Amino acid sequence: MGFGTKSKCSDGPADNEAAVQVKGLLKLAYALGASHAAMIAPHEIMVEDRLADICANGRCENYGLSPGCPPHVSGPVGFRELQRKAGYAIVFRMTASARTLFSDECTTLMRRLQEVAAKIEKAAVRGGYRESRAFAGGSCKKLFCHDQADCAVLSQSGECRYPDQARPSMSGFGINVCELMKRCGWPSDIRPHDGEADADTTSWVAGMVLII
Repeated sequence: MGFGTKSKCSDGPADNEAAVQVKGLLKLAYALGASHAAMIAPHEIMVEDRLADICANGRCENYGLSPGCPPHVSGPVGFRELQRKAGYAIVFRMTASARTLFSDECTTLMRRLQEVAAKIEKAAVRGGYRESRAFAGGSCKKLFCHDQADCAVLSQSGECRYPDQARPSMSGFGINVCELMKRCGWPSDIRPHDGEADADTTSWVAGMVLII
């Protein structure tokens, strides 16, 4: 079930029912703690094979540790198939101090990011868009099962321990997240907090839900 055919970020879905659904999902994103939330057309999401390849070239310590990361995801090819099926995408981000991103607090923030993405996805599914898919950042193994020797799914020892929270990483699908921020009209750079040059800088983490 898809939304209408309009494609600009500032436009709403073509039919009233879809418009209500999208507005509700955007409100939910803010209610869950997003600092920004927007709707864009799926074709505006830039997907690059080279970005997904970075995961496999020994540059990511999380490679192969979870079903939400390469080589266990469908990658750019699979994502492009979802793009063609989707009517719209909900993009959101959460701001945090750069200090947080380089501290032990980062794990809590990234877990929250995945949980927000999962809740938006579930709301879309309840609204009738049953194939909707959420994506976030980080490795679910590191974020949710860091104290477990293995991922239950990959080791075939059981079902996912956190099916209601954990979602796959955008990186493994080759999504250009910085370009995604630009498409939403949001600055992708790190800025001084409250405009003070000597203050802690503010950064962000982002998630996305394809509405299908």
